[in-house]
Amino acid sequence: MIQLFRLSKSFGPSTALSDLTMRVHKGEFVFVSGPSGAGKTTLLRLIFGSEKPTSGHILINGINLSRINRSKLDLLRRSVGFVFQDFKLLPAKTVFENVALALQVIGYRRTFVRKRTHQCLKLVGLAEKEKAFPLQLSGGEQQRVAIARAIVKNPLILLADEPTGNLDPDLTEDIMVLFKTINMKGATVIIATHSRELLKGGAQRTISLIRGRIVGER
Repeated sequence: MIQLFRLSKSFGPSTALSDLTMRVHKGEFVFVSGPSGAGKTTLLRLIFGSEKPTSGHILINGINLSRINRSKLDLLRRSVGFVFQDFKLLPAKTVFENVALALQVIGYRRTFVRKRTHQCLKLVGLAEKEKAFPLQLSGGEQQRVAIARAIVKNPLILLADEPTGNLDPDLTEDIMVLFKTINMKGATVIIATHSRELLKGGAQRTISLIRGRIVGER
């Protein structure tokens, strides 16, 4: 499903990723691990299409992101959900509105938007908070809103950047159960994390980055 060939990304004189080659199959659950500055966020942004590689190629379902125009890239990104590290919720909109917006901008009908948004908020355990505003929620609740927004389009690929970085152990466990549930429903899930606790004893495939290079995999 996702193929990277000799992928590199530089920002001026700084190299974020160097000569990455890897493949993620449909339906896999993959951790990308490494310390801060290892290139994890950059890798996710490249897969999402919000950054372009300096060299190399990214293929999503056989489509080379470097060789398609902006409109086709936007269409492809509709099948990819992204959970941002800092949530990126709109503070002036309610929980329901934050999640629904992802469907409204695509042009779905109001009845479908309402039904699908309710479904996703129920899945993440926030059906009773749909009229609340982000600043009225805890960090864990805001993270779950961000997850609901990412999955409301029923994406084939779900990317998450340090989704448990600011959460306590109990909330972390709840969030990981959500990701595993989404994966079991058929989505390919890639989670970037520096948390050793999150990786302990996991059966999921883990790709380790240091200074922009793959240094191990299990």
